[in-house]
Amino acid sequence: MPNNPNELTVDNSVLVLIDHQPMVAFAVTSIERTLLINNVAALAQCARDLGVPVVLTTVGAEGSVLVDPIFKEIGELFPDITPIDRTSTHAWSHPKVRAAIDATGRKKLIMAGLATEVCLAQSALAALKDGFEVYFVSDASGGVTTESHEDGKARMIQAGAKPMSWIAVYNEWAPDYTSPERQALLDVTRRRGGGAALIADYAFAQVTAGLVKAPRSEAAPVQAGSR
Repeated sequence: MPNNPNELTVDNSVLVLIDHQPMVAFAVTSIERTLLINNVAALAQCARDLGVPVVLTTVGAEGSVLVDPIFKEIGELFPDITPIDRTSTHAWSHPKVRAAIDATGRKKLIMAGLATEVCLAQSALAALKDGFEVYFVSDASGGVTTESHEDGKARMIQAGAKPMSWIAVYNEWAPDYTSPERQALLDVTRRRGGGAALIADYAFAQVTAGLVKAPRSEAAPVQAGSR
């Protein structure tokens, strides 16, 4: 059976995180900030643990009056990646951002950013115009107001971008709960999965107690960053 052309896999997608920084997040009101941090950190860890290429960007993090680094929850996951810093809200217009994406050879972009209606929308719309497929993660992004967040989402959808949650991305990357990929995501599921974490904790407790057997896969478990 041919693959669904809209399917996201660990082999065809790139994660682009735009301006997840403390000072930028001060202005976000469309989502509770601790939930925002949890969600984007979860998305980032899924990408790291499955070896999906990641591009990180910041705006005004260097050379300005104040230092505004990327969220530590993201930075700690990727100590070897230096976020591409710029002075424009339009990340896609920075040649290093485009070069980093082009270097992966992939055309499916999973994007999240702050603020939804400005930095994320500008880059998503430009990427669509340049022939990329864009999937934006709405619950790992945030707007200055709920209305502006929704307006930004609507604008991207009208242009052809597809909205997703981080849990939806996770489940497209690893749809089979017996697969090595899903096993590799057990830690992020249990730490940051919300309701999914409760399900995982319950299932794990049954296995630990010897009441049920753990699901098995024929393949060997995936190691973090092995792809």
